[in-house]
Amino acid sequence: MSRSSFAATIGQFGGPSQLAVGALPRPQARAGEIVVEVEAASVNPIDVRRRAGYGRRLMSLLGAARLPLVLGNDFVGKVAAVGRGVSGLREGDAVFGAIPPSSRGTHATHVALKAVHAALRPPAIEAATLAALPYNYLTVMRAFEGAGITPRNAAGREVLVHGATGGLGRIAVALLQQMGARITASGGRRSAGPGQLFDQRSPPLAALAPHFAATLNFASWDDEPALLRLLAEDAIGHATTVHPMLGLLDSAGVVRGGLAALRAKRRMAALAPPGARYAWSVFRPDPAALSALAGSAATLLPALVETFRLDQVAEAHRHVERRDPGRAILLPQEHIDLN
Repeated sequence: MSRSSFAATIGQFGGPSQLAVGALPRPQARAGEIVVEVEAASVNPIDVRRRAGYGRRLMSLLGAARLPLVLGNDFVGKVAAVGRGVSGLREGDAVFGAIPPSSRGTHATHVALKAVHAALRPPAIEAATLAALPYNYLTVMRAFEGAGITPRNAAGREVLVHGATGGLGRIAVALLQQMGARITASGGRRSAGPGQLFDQRSPPLAALAPHFAATLNFASWDDEPALLRLLAEDAIGHATTVHPMLGLLDSAGVVRGGLAALRAKRRMAALAPPGARYAWSVFRPDPAALSALAGSAATLLPALVETFRLDQVAEAHRHVERRDPGRAILLPQEHIDLN
């Protein structure tokens, strides 16, 4: 068997045509790491934006923008190698999870990662469906933490989820339902479950009364002020995943962009009621949250996925850019000759 790994790489930032499948040395498991043979990996909107150069300044500081760049955070697969000091996982184990931003992501046949970023795969869930969850679930959990939302304080209270029809919003709505919250879901024409559906296109957010215990923004930074004004006086808080931090760093540099981001955050925080939390949320791996997902994944699965071979990665990116129905999932092991 070849000791190569095949990956979808970009040699320079730009459009989908920059993506190509090429051979790279098979990654090795260092201390505390495992190598996963990737069966399925999602293509998230952040992958499409990073391919075009979004977030490059910060990613460069993190060592996550080196070219040729392999994108991807989510993965489902099996353990192919185990590094020194790893316990609880062994070769052949079925695993899933998500890794931090990296120059060697999961859009590949093999990926090396810290063992703490993987968990045993829940049974009876197809790999392509499961791969759609980890990045989004962990991001939603970060947003809940930032807004101060917990099962105890959300039960029976009203929460507005803006962008409820996207990958993040659907998971947030499902989790809030499990907490017993009363949900207003904006951002689409179909109800995401029990509770009121509010279509962001008609009527406007301004038509709603300021009575929400918490608001979550997964849709548009432009709507941030309107959402903050919808919080009740005794609100828990608000979190957004569509803040301008990376864009400001890209356009103005780390120092000036960082100061501009801080000023923008302070301006928005001032619109929240006294005592309410305000947070800009970003994805971060969380072993405890990943373990929780392993036990609840069956209740959060997307309604539809669209699968693509690794050599169809450019079309997968176009699928995401067009906002076509279904989560885009790469299947790296299909039609890849490793011999």
